[in-house]
Amino acid sequence: MMIRLAAVLPCYNEEAVLRHSAERLTKLFNRMMADELISRDSMMVFVNDGSRDRTWSIISELHSENKLVRGINMSRNVGHQNAIMAGMMTAREWADAVVTIDADLQDDIECIPQMVKRLEEGYDIVYGVKVLRKADSFTKRMTAQAFYKLQRLMGVENVYNHADFRLMSRRALDMLSSYEEHSLYLRGLIPMIGLPSTTVDDVISERFAGSSKYTLGKMLHLAMAGITAFSVRPMYAIFHIGMTFLVIAFVIGIYVTWSIIAGTAVLGWSSIILSIWLVGGFIILSIGIAGMYIGNIYNEVKHRPRYHIQDILE
Repeated sequence: MMIRLAAVLPCYNEEAVLRHSAERLTKLFNRMMADELISRDSMMVFVNDGSRDRTWSIISELHSENKLVRGINMSRNVGHQNAIMAGMMTAREWADAVVTIDADLQDDIECIPQMVKRLEEGYDIVYGVKVLRKADSFTKRMTAQAFYKLQRLMGVENVYNHADFRLMSRRALDMLSSYEEHSLYLRGLIPMIGLPSTTVDDVISERFAGSSKYTLGKMLHLAMAGITAFSVRPMYAIFHIGMTFLVIAFVIGIYVTWSIIAGTAVLGWSSIILSIWLVGGFIILSIGIAGMYIGNIYNEVKHRPRYHIQDILE
């Protein structure tokens, strides 16, 4: 039995690539339909995440021109993760499986037929894992790899070199819908579902036009959201560093006492100032880390909705 597939594409100021991306995906979907991999009522769902350019206008035009195209218009910018979640939770009512991919199509769309075949083999989740990132800049490659390694060090379960290019069955999406946290980090959340999963190789290509909307600041924010949402190791690290400081202070106290008794103590302010700055910096850092966790708790206990959908084009 052929599956009904929905491709969910989050869009933020992507007017430069939308038509090109829709054309490429349409050709791929038509080929997959001809090969009887997916049903003819499969679809592409473009999610406009509060864009300030003509993104939503173009999605509306594509919807009227192309029977495969559907659209979701968020009421405001809610961020990449929430836009993906909104698209998946809406599309699960329309399809048997959902594949998420960024609108610039830098991920290899030829992986999608492989993902569908893995789904037919019994896997509920299929991750696209980046095996070649030559299209990315050196800085982006290094920061991305550091991002995954840091999260693993902090105890966050994720798939190395996987971003948000993945396929999920309706069963997996139904289970994902039960997770209600406000600070979404899908790369850590989805592996927690525990259903059978596998990977396909993803080769990153150059953007057709425009520039990436994932700035270094957004990457750092996502990394910290992932760590604070899934790991308490930073809090334990603060405790252990604090204990180390106490041991060092005890040793210094013994040395100072011995120096006074031996008459070799040298009065000076350098060591005092250095100690003040060192301990003060550690205290401020500790308060900041604790504050991030408290901030996440504050956001969660309010139980505000993650997003609001303004328009849907079916």
